[in-house]
Amino acid sequence: MYRDPMLPPVVARALAEYRTLLAEHGITWGEPPLGYVRMMSFLRFPDEAYQMSKEPDLDRAFRDALDGHPTPDGLTVLRLLPAGLRLEARPLAVLSEHPLPCVLLIDSARDTATPVRVDGQTHLVPAGGARLIEITTGSTLTVSGEEVDLSVLTRAAVPARLRLRAGFPCRWSVTTTDGQGWYPAGADRRRDYHGVPFFHGDDLVLDVPAEPLTVRSCRGMEYGTAEAAVHPAPWRETLVELAPERLYDAAARGWYGADLHVHLNWAGDIVATPAAAAAMQHGEDLHVLNLVAGNVSGERVYDREALQHWAGRDLPWSDASHVARMGVEYRNDLLGHVHAFGLTAPPSIYHTGFLGQADWPPNGAACGELKELRAVLGYAHPFHGPILEAREITGSGERNCDARALVVDAALGLVDGMELLHFSEISGTVSVYRRLIGAGNRLAALAGTDTMLSFTRQDTVSSPPGWERVYARLGGPLSAESFANAVRHGRTFATTGPWLELRVTDENTGVACDVGDTLHLRPGDRVTVTARTIGPEVERLELHTAGGLLAVGPAGELSATLDVLEPTYVVAAASGGRHPRSLHREVYAHTSPVYLDVAGRHVARAEDVRWCLEWLTLLAGTVREHARLDSPDQLRDHLDLIEKATAVYRSRV
Repeated sequence: MYRDPMLPPVVARALAEYRTLLAEHGITWGEPPLGYVRMMSFLRFPDEAYQMSKEPDLDRAFRDALDGHPTPDGLTVLRLLPAGLRLEARPLAVLSEHPLPCVLLIDSARDTATPVRVDGQTHLVPAGGARLIEITTGSTLTVSGEEVDLSVLTRAAVPARLRLRAGFPCRWSVTTTDGQGWYPAGADRRRDYHGVPFFHGDDLVLDVPAEPLTVRSCRGMEYGTAEAAVHPAPWRETLVELAPERLYDAAARGWYGADLHVHLNWAGDIVATPAAAAAMQHGEDLHVLNLVAGNVSGERVYDREALQHWAGRDLPWSDASHVARMGVEYRNDLLGHVHAFGLTAPPSIYHTGFLGQADWPPNGAACGELKELRAVLGYAHPFHGPILEAREITGSGERNCDARALVVDAALGLVDGMELLHFSEISGTVSVYRRLIGAGNRLAALAGTDTMLSFTRQDTVSSPPGWERVYARLGGPLSAESFANAVRHGRTFATTGPWLELRVTDENTGVACDVGDTLHLRPGDRVTVTARTIGPEVERLELHTAGGLLAVGPAGELSATLDVLEPTYVVAAASGGRHPRSLHREVYAHTSPVYLDVAGRHVARAEDVRWCLEWLTLLAGTVREHARLDSPDQLRDHLDLIEKATAVYRSRV
């Protein structure tokens, strides 16, 4: 009997269970309602969601955030007026009677509660209140027993057909003039951070209206975007051949890009399949994809069955230039999260601290087990805002995913790197990274999008995987093992799109080093530092040492000389404002260091070491006051690791 290699029985059963959860509970899949779970419905409209107040009634807060602003794309609003109703909608073009999904906001201006019935389910909208509800264009909607005409949600269009061909898998976008997206039959109706509809593949056929259309093709960050205006003839197939041009070829230079933090399923509005991940990886030409099993807010670990089935093996769609693996995300919201790539077997523990459980064992213990399983580890989305002082993070007991244990695990060699690029604001993450490497920790610059393939429209997490990448210099063929080894040695840079390279040359000997390498110098030796970028989005290029900014200039190439008197490091950073090539709030790239050792000594800047020691002192207080622990022995386990890390930093002063 034939079995689909992408859908072994154990994985198929898990996906069927997820579909049941989605049908019963909607977008949250019944997860315990922590703050980020409650926000899932609203983050499909991120601009408005970020303006919401913290009041308990999120539907009302979302309604209030819309006040005075145009209705966002994809939202229909039903106004319950003191006398009557008003439905505000942009009609969707339809080619058949098959219903399309919609999001309905019910906004009441009435002074009494109003019963609203949607597809047989009654919702009581409070006086002056609001409700956000999932509907389709074929739903039945009644207000106080009176049926609402939803025919205005659609308009009939004359059908036509497109065939899209690039010659290799791409990311495609097909839109009418009003921005409505069109997809092949059976494709998930995905939209990225900018709200642009997309799907992946090549030689694809899709039904569209016989109206003016814009067709775009792109393929990850190493390519540009090709665009064509098309007006297909009614009832006929129109061929569109459209291939994006390549901006740079990383693999030809010996570098391979990875997204180390992608979830196949993590609640959401659909259940994602391995086939969807395969189409996205190849369509984005993403060399390495790490699909991590992880929990949301409860006990369930999504895609655990896939990890158990495929641990230590390439996923079925891997080839010579694309490697996919099942990994894992270990999560504790008080002490931080780590992602693991390349592990040979499932771990014994996936999360701590949820649902009132103990924050034990310490993160270091989980990292140690993952290291024994040959995983390469990085702290995920470490920080979410600017950071100047250690007390801004470690002095708080807020469970916000901040990587409070990072300073411990870095000193003890339990992690290999940290995400400099992630879905959130990155300035604090970058500043902590430079403190850590300045204090003598050898950590790789990493990137992980936290893309969740089970969301089709959800701020950054519904963008395709690989919209941020960590590139690693392998020095040989691509494999999971060679990529992991390059990360362990810090031969990386992280980017939202630009190519960024860094080289440091000893002027006395002519020896040149790339990122991850160490240049062995004598006091007073002079080096030349050169950084180069490729990509139209770069506006500013910087060189930094442990002592601070060394040089700054425009995109292209930047060089500076440095007389090295004490051990230090050099990193390069490229930045720019918002740009269509970047599915983030800003353009950014940052290298791992080139280390400059002097007279056999590694960098260990006293100011950075003291900063880390202050962090550890504050962390011990945070654990004592805020960690959920069941016994003095559990507290002792945490404090023992903090004391060991403290001893490491003191030895470097």
